[in-house]
Amino acid sequence: MRSVLVHASLVACAALAGASAFVACRPSTQPPGDKPVLGDAAEARQDGGDAAGDALLDAQARAVLAAAGGDGGSAGGGVGTGGAGAFGDGGASGLSDSDPMSLHRETREELLTLFTVKDFTEEEKKRIQPDIFLRSTIGVTGPERMHQGNKAIAMHTISREKCLAGLKDIVIQTPEQKAKCGADNMVPVWTKGKDAWFCIDVFEFPNKACELPFVWTPPTMAKKVCELQGKRLCSDHEWNIACRGDPEGGPDRKYAYGDRVDIDICHTNRRHRQPCIVKDAKSTYASCTTDTEPSGSFPACRSRFGVFDQHGNVAEVMMRREGDQVFTQLKGSAWFYNELVREPGEPVPETTTNKQGAYPDHCNFDPRWHVEKIEAAWHVNYHLGFRCCKSIP
Repeated sequence: MRSVLVHASLVACAALAGASAFVACRPSTQPPGDKPVLGDAAEARQDGGDAAGDALLDAQARAVLAAAGGDGGSAGGGVGTGGAGAFGDGGASGLSDSDPMSLHRETREELLTLFTVKDFTEEEKKRIQPDIFLRSTIGVTGPERMHQGNKAIAMHTISREKCLAGLKDIVIQTPEQKAKCGADNMVPVWTKGKDAWFCIDVFEFPNKACELPFVWTPPTMAKKVCELQGKRLCSDHEWNIACRGDPEGGPDRKYAYGDRVDIDICHTNRRHRQPCIVKDAKSTYASCTTDTEPSGSFPACRSRFGVFDQHGNVAEVMMRREGDQVFTQLKGSAWFYNELVREPGEPVPETTTNKQGAYPDHCNFDPRWHVEKIEAAWHVNYHLGFRCCKSIP
């Protein structure tokens, strides 16, 4: 694997990164011959690199900072041009409520409208340089930027209008939950007999109802994106509790929605539509379709705490602690889970086409996929996203 210098981070340092990509993430105990395919994502360029283009990007990034809310980390309006609240339009011009594909943003500026940042002091802005981070990390083309996938080959079938209609009778967040979490679209989580100690995003990043989740985000950058919002990347333990737990103190569930796998409840019942060529990140981006749907499009795919899409849509990266070290933990499933589905302790179904890679996507499933130290974790994929958590003081 070749390593290249990419991305300025929130701590104003550079990192060496390589991008690895798969059709489906698998445990590290994979059979002989099924080796990770590593690729170099740095060859693709998003911009022409001309001075005028860079100056424009700098100006846009500074505009993002100028528009940042002053709530110390709570999610206000989407930053950039136009704001997006829990059900806002993200500020994108020409967004059609009836056209599913219009939700797939085509410019960096449109993507930035989905992003919220905490209120930085002038000294923090100089030290952290979030403008450089945003410009370097968010984009619309190639596997070297975080975005919503390759729109040229993606397929989204649920419109914003239909998604919102499915959520109209659901309370996404109560005023009490917002006050507790200090941010939009977050809910507090606890275990029986204990007070809530953290909040979790109810939707996959960018944590906005009826918006497409982001993919192609290295875990190291996902962690910094959460921190930029006054949050942090979730731990596997937190994610598990939010998935299986009952705020009323009832018994845990195996899945967020119940105790038997059901691939129709969540966005898990769509197969790959074309061959996915994974020899490197560039070929993966060009051939592997990101067939996501807007977050919340499957209202029943919701845990009892109120967290959506912990099964399906995109898999999620989080943190796992082992002693003094923090590693990446990949969990959940993507829209093509029907190719991999199996119930724990039962034979692999005949309908599961990828029998070698089949795995049980229950809340407590504890895989060891692409294990990397979080400070240098660069695995990216067309079906891998994340969500953020936040400690309660």
